[in-house]
Amino acid sequence: MSEKDIRVDVHHIARVEGHGNIVVDVKNGELKEVKLDVVESPRFFEAMLVGRRFSEAVHITSRICGICSVSHTNASIKAIEDALGIRPSWQTETLRKILTCAEMIDSHALHGFFLAVPDFVGAPSVIPLASSAPDVVKTAIRFKKLAHDICDSIAGRHTHPISLIVNGFTNLVTEEQMLDLLVKTKAALERDIPLTIEFFSKLKIPEFERKTDYVCLTAPDEYALYGGVVKSSETGDYKPRDYKHKVAERVVDHSSAKHAFGPIQPYMVGALSRFNNNYSKLTSKAKETAEELGLTVPSYNPYHITLAQIVEIVHCLETAINLTEELLARGIKDERDEQPPIAGWATKLPDVKKSWGVGVVEAPRGLLIHEYKINGNGLIDSANCIIPTAQNLANIEVDMRKLVPGILNRPKEEITLLLEMLVRAYDPCISCSTHLLKVDFVE
Repeated sequence: MSEKDIRVDVHHIARVEGHGNIVVDVKNGELKEVKLDVVESPRFFEAMLVGRRFSEAVHITSRICGICSVSHTNASIKAIEDALGIRPSWQTETLRKILTCAEMIDSHALHGFFLAVPDFVGAPSVIPLASSAPDVVKTAIRFKKLAHDICDSIAGRHTHPISLIVNGFTNLVTEEQMLDLLVKTKAALERDIPLTIEFFSKLKIPEFERKTDYVCLTAPDEYALYGGVVKSSETGDYKPRDYKHKVAERVVDHSSAKHAFGPIQPYMVGALSRFNNNYSKLTSKAKETAEELGLTVPSYNPYHITLAQIVEIVHCLETAINLTEELLARGIKDERDEQPPIAGWATKLPDVKKSWGVGVVEAPRGLLIHEYKINGNGLIDSANCIIPTAQNLANIEVDMRKLVPGILNRPKEEITLLLEMLVRAYDPCISCSTHLLKVDFVE
């Protein structure tokens, strides 16, 4: 096959309400073209924010993604708090961290069990697994149900949270609710993790490696998901406010989504980047999980992203348990009189210490950046949002360029599957819906 002309066209890679195409062109066994086309219509959330009250940004930007609503809400809130010089209480930030853990569990369970696993077991979707491996599917559903229960209790709902706002919450979770969530979280760790590890440890992961720049948040005393500085495995650390010195977005001809580049060009964000950069900060059970899955640090295999997500599910369960126990030990306090949350036009604008702010968090798929400039009237003059998938697109293309020459001698069906699995491993989120890929070969 390597001596033939091969044209691979993958039409409509839809990842969470998105559409994209893969184009691979091989002539006389030589790779001529590799593109990941994003053909989804542009979404103008940044433009929507201009002229709006700063407090409205939280609820507008949460609509960017249904799965990552909490992440966008947290990034938006942190950008506003940075601009206004607001430092939320320990309790508020702890509740946000618990919500972040819940969203990680929810999204990773969706990708790992429902989107990635069918590739490994030769199924077209997760539906056949409901019959052949019902316990596995039920485990995934329980993970998602737990995550939604946590978000419902703390933030009012998971998809587009309503009580999570600048400097606090409009409605405070009760200790009784947190005790109930603690019991459920411990049960998931004890009941569902052993089966999860057993199942994923048996999957045969494709052998492929390409070292790249791994970028994520990092912090000295925790596996950073909510705060910290940004770490590049190749160029070092930098503060969130300095992100424009390290990240450059470019418009590319073949995509309606911009590509992001770092100092050494394409880079990776997401679970594998966090695993590689912050392994030492994982909980003990998460490290044991990585060992049982055969995942070692550093890993340069992008197919290992799914395994890194399973490790993070364990880490997030343990972290949520630890944070909830500490929260309950201190006692949940109504801080709304001392530190009133900021929402709506009626709220008095705090003294503006900074005219602009940057909020950076880890979404399930990687580094998420929000930047706002706010004027003296409390209105947003400009906004910039850099989502994880935009940061991964160029890196996926480079992965494909290295992968394709090494698999041209394989059957078409295997080439198709490996290309699908590579793209799907990144769990790309184009517009918040996911579908299988369809590959047509034209020789």
